[in-house]
Amino acid sequence: MLKYILQRLFSLIPILLVVSIIVFFLAHLTPGDPVTVLLGDEASEESKAELREQLGFDLPLYTQFFVWFKGVLTGDLGDSFFLKMPVLQAFLENLEPTLSLAILSQIIAIIIALTLGVIAAKKRGTATDQAVMGLSLFGISIPSFLVGLLLILLFSVQLRWLPVAGYRPLSDGIMEHLKYLILPAIALGTMQAALITRMTRSSMLDVMKSNYIKTAKSKGIHPNKITYKHALRNAFIPILTVIGETFGTLITGAAVVETVFNIPGIGQLIVNSIERRDFAVIQGTVLLITVTYVFLNLAIDLLYGVIDPRVRLNQRN
Repeated sequence: MLKYILQRLFSLIPILLVVSIIVFFLAHLTPGDPVTVLLGDEASEESKAELREQLGFDLPLYTQFFVWFKGVLTGDLGDSFFLKMPVLQAFLENLEPTLSLAILSQIIAIIIALTLGVIAAKKRGTATDQAVMGLSLFGISIPSFLVGLLLILLFSVQLRWLPVAGYRPLSDGIMEHLKYLILPAIALGTMQAALITRMTRSSMLDVMKSNYIKTAKSKGIHPNKITYKHALRNAFIPILTVIGETFGTLITGAAVVETVFNIPGIGQLIVNSIERRDFAVIQGTVLLITVTYVFLNLAIDLLYGVIDPRVRLNQRN
């Protein structure tokens, strides 16, 4: 197990290198000059040249990359010349809203998906099954920002039950925190719930055809015990894979929902940094998200052995 973890950690190095190269050059080759954004269009060319030299933008592009990547290897992601703070500090200050939103969205998605997926598998071929699959197809097709706008129209404008937008940190109280997050969490989790529902149904149907399920039925074991103790547990590995992937998607794809609901999270940080051409924040934030995603997948792989002991046996072999 330790060897496997070390291999995965070492595999992170080429991934970080490739992501760093792509993000750095995409950011710097995008039209727009951060110096002009900082000083304004009316600034003189001398002032622009002086600031460009101070920020190191006068150096060749490959030199700028090596200087930045050398700092990354030592844990220094650079400083934001707009926010006047280290990139890591800016990332951590904006992490709580995104993490809270992603976790709540995933909880909602899992509860809905497992319930509907199991029901669809048990009612295979019936009107209930077709209704669940129709809902999941609708959930995959509709964009999260449109779901968010519809939720705002219904629950905030018409019923006035929940705030239109904004964010309250967890320190203001759990209920106040959830009141501002519930609508964006539902909007963000709709597509994830649809994906997990379809995988749950498919995986459950495969397992329920197995001989040990037929044997359990012949022994007269209660159907609910067969479904949840035997079938769902053995069907959970592919479901867990989708859950892990969708959670990574929630973190990286929250930008649009955060913009709609005015949540000061990582998504808004990236969007604002792109508009300002704040290269250090763009590069550092994307790199940190990549590292998070890789470690999340590693955690999912390790959970396989907890759910199914046969995975641990295969790793020994």
